[in-house]
Amino acid sequence: MLEHILTNDEVFVAPDWLKAQANLQDLEAEHARSIADPDGFWGAWAMRYAWFKPWEKVMEWDYPDHRWFVGGETNITLNALDRHADGANRNKVALIWIAEDGGERKLTYYELRRLVSQLASGLRNLGVEKGDRVVIYMPLTIEGVLSMLACARLGAVHSVVYAGMGVGALRDRIIDAGAKIVIAGDIGMRRGKGVDLRSIVDQAIEDLPLRHVVWFQRNVKAELGPRDIDFDELMAQSKPDVDPVPVDAEHPLYILYTSGSTGKPKGVVHVHGGYMIGTGYHLRHFYDVKDSDVFWATSDIGWVVGHSYIVYAPLVEGVTSVFREGAPDWPHPGVFWECVEKYGVNVMFTAPTAVRMFMKYGAGHVEKYDLSTLRLIAVAGEPLNPEAMRWAHKHLLGDGKRGFVADNWWQTELGGPAIATPIVKSAKPGAAGLPLPGVEAEVVDTDGNAVPKGKGGLLALKRPFPHMMRTIWGAHSRYEQYWSEIPGCYAAGDVASWDEEGYISVLGRSDDVLNVAGHRIGTADIESAMITHPAVAESAVIGVPDPIKGEAIKAFVVLRIAVEPSEEIRQSIIEHVRRELGPIATPSQVAFTEKLPKTRSGKIVRRLLKAQELGKDPGDLSTLED
Repeated sequence: MLEHILTNDEVFVAPDWLKAQANLQDLEAEHARSIADPDGFWGAWAMRYAWFKPWEKVMEWDYPDHRWFVGGETNITLNALDRHADGANRNKVALIWIAEDGGERKLTYYELRRLVSQLASGLRNLGVEKGDRVVIYMPLTIEGVLSMLACARLGAVHSVVYAGMGVGALRDRIIDAGAKIVIAGDIGMRRGKGVDLRSIVDQAIEDLPLRHVVWFQRNVKAELGPRDIDFDELMAQSKPDVDPVPVDAEHPLYILYTSGSTGKPKGVVHVHGGYMIGTGYHLRHFYDVKDSDVFWATSDIGWVVGHSYIVYAPLVEGVTSVFREGAPDWPHPGVFWECVEKYGVNVMFTAPTAVRMFMKYGAGHVEKYDLSTLRLIAVAGEPLNPEAMRWAHKHLLGDGKRGFVADNWWQTELGGPAIATPIVKSAKPGAAGLPLPGVEAEVVDTDGNAVPKGKGGLLALKRPFPHMMRTIWGAHSRYEQYWSEIPGCYAAGDVASWDEEGYISVLGRSDDVLNVAGHRIGTADIESAMITHPAVAESAVIGVPDPIKGEAIKAFVVLRIAVEPSEEIRQSIIEHVRRELGPIATPSQVAFTEKLPKTRSGKIVRRLLKAQELGKDPGDLSTLED
């Protein structure tokens, strides 16, 4: 049985004024209704949206396959663009793009629809049709978002590859998706410098039978080959005359590749109907976004957060979405908060690794700016350790007087949040929260039986919901594996524990669990204890073979700014963890490092640390940042 050894009785509560205006007032009642009558629950929410043809049945579930809004026809851009451009939101700002140097570009819903229709027309003239796959390898720009929406408008299936992934990763994804067209940028911007993307694309597509490559050339107009098309010229030659193509609710919207610990990346498939409805619901009911809000997801379109909460859900719900190209601490460590002040951001969705980076730089870089508009900070991607939550609560939200820090857990495969702490519930540092409406989550043993409250086990979902993936592109058997590892459940691949109130703490990936002298311990407990040491900015722990204990704990530590590594600091950290967690969780080794290996979306890759330590193959590393 997994042990959850980090105890914490601290809770944070949203201010009364914030709870009073929350979109979701009674989580228990809403959740109970969603489980008792999922057809009625999701069907009622789906009525908000525009349909070319109404659905005949809300859900069909032939384990493990599920279909939603069966027989219905829609197009996500009908709801993300036309519904607003033809209505009261016509002149409302839909997108605010911020360049790393502070430049900006704004588009209203009317302007956005016009540009998307124009690009869709150009792509249609290049032969892109309903069902075709288009790979998008673009920097985080307006043009990258236009490319996604234009594909969706045509009923084509886009597959965004994070701009910066290597030649092999890009090539593999183009081949696996069977793409006939690639839309690519020539450079991205990072820390004031142009990052060469063109050479990566040129090598990746060499000898591939692509019909065309559309180049977004933001630097110098290069000489193009016979199959190459200039993005700006394509736009100039095209008319904004493409209406959204009606597609079945289950028609694929996008393929997004997520790397596994072994084997080739998995192409997760999300669809137009259920994905639109589920992500839109949670934008309102968990992220608590209002019509007048400015919403900022600090991710990239290369990740599921960017798909769901930079592009699709905010536009479907008619709100203003902010996104920014570049490093979060450049040109200075306070640039995020400068943007919050300038654009009056109300809700921010970011990563725990970003919060820990801000901690490392210190509160002085926050206190220069007026953050009075910011009322909710939601975090996901890694477990939010208690120290980072306390810091955000104190320094970003005025000791909780101005707002609330909300943890949430989900995956690329799930499309949107599944476990979270809504505004009306108390936040428990270290706990992701409670199952959201539509989600039936439990902590179980390997046979699928719920473990007692207060114990640890495997995180499992007992039923599908609309925004969950439908398959793995070209490999449905890999999809079925998610539903076969634990009988009757979707296996999330995470270890977790739950308390007497049902709050779930995600303790790490199941393949990261440590086995120390017969005690099975999640990495999150030890890392959370380590980061409470005043010298520690970030940490990652792995298990290394030990002849007596089976496994010993080795910790990799990034120190805070101005703290120098020393044997005294090393011993202080070890003793600190011993005091916090007891002897079974005490690291036997502490290694200092300037940075930890992370994916480009901010997740620490512990298996790489372990593979390097043991001299083994770490598996697929295509999403690694460095």
